[in-house]
Amino acid sequence: MEDYLKLFVEETSFYNRVVLGTFLPESWWGPLPHMLQGWLRNYIGGILLYFISGFLWCFYIYHLKRNVYIPKDAIPSNKAMLLQISVAMKAMPWYCALPTLSEYMIENGWTKCFARISDVGWPSYVIYTAVYLVIVEFGIYWVHKLLHDIKPLYKYLHATHHIYNKQNTLSPFAGLAFHPLDGILQAVPHVIALFLVPMHFTTHIALIFLEGLWTANIHDCIHGKVWPVMGAGYHTIHHTTYRHNYGHYTIWMDWMFGTLRDPVEEDAKKM
Repeated sequence: MEDYLKLFVEETSFYNRVVLGTFLPESWWGPLPHMLQGWLRNYIGGILLYFISGFLWCFYIYHLKRNVYIPKDAIPSNKAMLLQISVAMKAMPWYCALPTLSEYMIENGWTKCFARISDVGWPSYVIYTAVYLVIVEFGIYWVHKLLHDIKPLYKYLHATHHIYNKQNTLSPFAGLAFHPLDGILQAVPHVIALFLVPMHFTTHIALIFLEGLWTANIHDCIHGKVWPVMGAGYHTIHHTTYRHNYGHYTIWMDWMFGTLRDPVEEDAKKM
């Protein structure tokens, strides 16, 4: 068992060398404990993902495609985007604690993670990943809904994110503009799922970082109309009504629990 767990440590150590070795002298990070190296790598990776994806997407939709996807009067101001960046940067060190903790638990054999797809085979890998995603979808839906329904949680945590409640205040940079505890709570289902279903370690790490891209995407106000994806059109309604579309990747949980509101139907009502 100890030999198998070394595979996880070797993988995280490889990520540390790639990220930290690229941006920092080894003398700065080499002496740090392995867990702290992991946190620092997650922090640098999170910042890069946030700014690169945010700036590229904003440049594309607000400048290259100006007035194509979003009317001029619906483009958020620079002031609004700078505020979102400020909130996200204050929370980023805390966000990175969760994947660092999950890596620690995986490396110590506390979870059901496996290191190689060949250990279970491709059919089982696909099934396990699908079950993992269902658990994550279910968990994020209910965490998000409770953050709205329980008044103290909304007032002291989730309201920080919901100051962006109009199309001209939403941008890709709003995707991570949360109270730190709010952002962590909404990512916790990713960790809980590791104790419930076998999960490929690399896929888990990739999905954690995919969250950063996904949250940027669903705050750009562009309705992609790809069923059953819970895209930006649905999430914009969530920011304006506060009572619909709590889901994450898909519309299924909102459909099952009666909180779904379709942006196409909303547009039809306005006509």
